Amino acid sequence: MVKSKGKSYLCHVMPSTEKISEKKNMLLFKRVLSYVSPYNKKFYIALFLTLFLAGIAILRPAIIGKLVGDFVVHKNKEGLYYGTLIVIGILIIEAIGGYFRTYLSQEVGQNVIRDIRNQLFRHITRLRLQFFDTHPIGMLVTRVISDIETIADIFSQGFLTIIGDILTIIFVLGTMLYINWELTLIVIIPIPILLWATKIFKESIKKAFQDVRTQVSKLNTFVQEHISGIVVVKIFNREKVEAQKFRAINKKHRKAHIDSVWAYSIFFPVVENLSALSIALLVFYSLFQINNPEADIQLIITDLTAFILFVHMLYRPIRMLADKFNTLQMGLVGAERVFTLLDREDFIEETNEASSPESFKGAVRFEDVWFAYNEPEYVLKGITFDVTPGETVAIVGETGSGKSSLINLLGRFYDYQKGHIYIDGKDLKKISTSTIRQQIAVVLQDVFLYSDTILHNITLGNENITKEDVIKASKLVGAHEFITQLPGGYEFNVKEGGSTLSVGQRQLISFLRAYVYNPNILILDEATSSIDSESEFLIQNAIEKLTEGRTSFVIAHRLSTIKKATKIIVMDKGEIKEIGSHDELIAQKGFYKTLYDAQFKKRIEE
Repeated sequence: MVKSKGKSYLCHVMPSTEKISEKKNMLLFKRVLSYVSPYNKKFYIALFLTLFLAGIAILRPAIIGKLVGDFVVHKNKEGLYYGTLIVIGILIIEAIGGYFRTYLSQEVGQNVIRDIRNQLFRHITRLRLQFFDTHPIGMLVTRVISDIETIADIFSQGFLTIIGDILTIIFVLGTMLYINWELTLIVIIPIPILLWATKIFKESIKKAFQDVRTQVSKLNTFVQEHISGIVVVKIFNREKVEAQKFRAINKKHRKAHIDSVWAYSIFFPVVENLSALSIALLVFYSLFQINNPEADIQLIITDLTAFILFVHMLYRPIRMLADKFNTLQMGLVGAERVFTLLDREDFIEETNEASSPESFKGAVRFEDVWFAYNEPEYVLKGITFDVTPGETVAIVGETGSGKSSLINLLGRFYDYQKGHIYIDGKDLKKISTSTIRQQIAVVLQDVFLYSDTILHNITLGNENITKEDVIKASKLVGAHEFITQLPGGYEFNVKEGGSTLSVGQRQLISFLRAYVYNPNILILDEATSSIDSESEFLIQNAIEKLTEGRTSFVIAHRLSTIKKATKIIVMDKGEIKEIGSHDELIAQKGFYKTLYDAQFKKRIEE
């Protein structure tokens, strides 16, 4: 689209959607081919073999026709023997060439999708968290797995195959015209009908394939969400209801596939019948010629034999072209979806002057900070406070008051719209994001553990953290005893989500994970709200070890944690209402006193 002075001139520049689509497809195709450059040698060899095989294939019908006309008719066994050897030699060459062409084209395709998939995964992991708030995980899985897989078909079943089929059609028609132009005209009589049928098939199968891709994405999203949320499904007895929803989605998925099968089941028999019609016309015309007393019977038999074989060589690529063009089109549709995601610049912005200090002392200042997930609906309004190095700051407030949003800004998981945040006097937006993440550790209420060993879930594969470091930290935090009691100890596989561990054990592992990374600023986001009473003592001990000597921000409901905080920030509806120590805020008899009486006093009595 071309814009000038706020006006759109799309209709003048691009007069038809067909032209737009062709131009768009060409740009997509060029972009896909740009990933081939590291594998140019193999790609060009595959391309050469495609050209070579298309050229050598036309020799077989001509030689076989000659064998029948010259040697079979005259019972020349010696000539037939040598001719047969030549045909077998050509078949062997075609088989070897076809093997290498297929292997190389597949290898190039797999290399390309490996590179694109690696790039896409790196890109997705760099996107800001706000992106994932609005995009289903199932859709992203479809992009990384299924959509990229269709790009490989551009090389293995699309581009090179189309070139080979087009060249075969050209070579076959050229050879047929050279041998006998009259028989060639007879053969191509049904071709207009075939081209019309091919066009209808191409459009039908394109629509069906697009529907298949849409339904696959919906299916992936539904399955991912409901398996991840299986606990909710079971708690609310939703198994039957969700199964019915799945059946409805799966029914649409099945229908999309059936539609594509229906198109194939009609088109291929039509092609076979038209091919048979061409052969019938050839035979009829040849019989008519044989009745001519001056006719050369040997030549007629030679040409008829060769042309029957040529008919199969001509119709097969025409029949396949529509299918291959759709394979190419679906590969480009997949490429468009992948590149649309790759082109999404939804990152935390880094300034050119972003610094990378070796470590933080831990001084934090919020200065009139305003933040909204969706402007202008601000969830934080004019937040201002100071934290000195080593302080433990508790943030309290009712649900939805903005507590988690506040600490999300400190780790630059989200960017604020107004105001400033400073760490050690440096503007947060002028510190590299990687440095911030290295210096700040976050322990969440909902602990995520990989389906891997306890050791890996603590180190996250960081080779600078040894097993000895982990064991030392584990003993200090108080987790060593329960870990060593597990089968395999630190090599125990916790399974997906840590399902084999209790809530308290998972939480201890998350504390260990934060501890071994030795952060200078620690964030505990309601990390103690859902632990069992048996683990409470260990958790409190872990918190004391973690917060010692570090600037710490704690969102918690545990009274012991809040009372020990050097500063408590009380929030309500995105605003700071009170700041002070526990005793100071109790004495003020304001928001904190109300929260204390409502939420914490009961726990003391219990």
